[in-house]
Amino acid sequence: RIFKRNKMKKYLVIGNPIDHSLSPKLHNFWIKQNNINAIYNKKKLNDDEIKNLILDIRENKISGINVTVPFKNKVIPFLDELSLGAKQTQSVNTIFMKDNKVIGDNTDIGGFESAIKKLDFDLSKKTAFILGAGGVVPSIIYALLKMGVSKILISNRTETKAENIKKLFNNIQIVSWGEIPEFDIIINGTSVGLDNNDQIGLDFSKVGKNKLFYDVIYNPNQTNFLKTAKQLGNKFENGKLMFIFQALLSFKLWHNLEPEVNDKTMKLLDV
Repeated sequence: RIFKRNKMKKYLVIGNPIDHSLSPKLHNFWIKQNNINAIYNKKKLNDDEIKNLILDIRENKISGINVTVPFKNKVIPFLDELSLGAKQTQSVNTIFMKDNKVIGDNTDIGGFESAIKKLDFDLSKKTAFILGAGGVVPSIIYALLKMGVSKILISNRTETKAENIKKLFNNIQIVSWGEIPEFDIIINGTSVGLDNNDQIGLDFSKVGKNKLFYDVIYNPNQTNFLKTAKQLGNKFENGKLMFIFQALLSFKLWHNLEPEVNDKTMKLLDV
């Protein structure tokens, strides 16, 4: 009897830029660990290529896609169905086929939630202040609301972008860029910090102690935003755990397996 060898499954992360993404490193590590016949690559994409890429999922040429900036919202018109979280945030980071439908899901929400829980930082009845209004911010707001924060403030250089997020979550408050309100946790949801020379240019000297500074960026390990937090004697955390947990949830959706998160996983991402 001749056994037909299972075709190698293909997975991708799409974005623009995409060079800094460590998703292939992490997913391929887990794929190998679990003896899955698959490969995970990264692809720099342009807007006009989205349609054909989704077609590749329909035709089973690609088994799953992760989506990063600036496509989390742009892919939506090409999908058949959205998970509840993806619908409410209008943000998709994981795509796959199920029952002949192309589904868009959002594992950023669960990724952020798991990361914060791991830090043992209780968010109930707390005030969260978010910088930025792009990519991952709606997912963070959704997660924060799930975790019971009492107040969410958001500030963005271009205020219209913040207004757009307010259309999704009408209970958030917009703060003018440069203003520093009272907060318990501050989250950098901008891409300022991807470059080591990047400075957010806000004055945090009067925020007081026992605040948590959280940066969604994980590469570099410590942005200037986090260095500032350190100098001020506040708690600080980068986006590495969130990144790992959103990847874990995508992996689970695709392979029906929960990969291990241990020191080895963490070290893998030390850049």
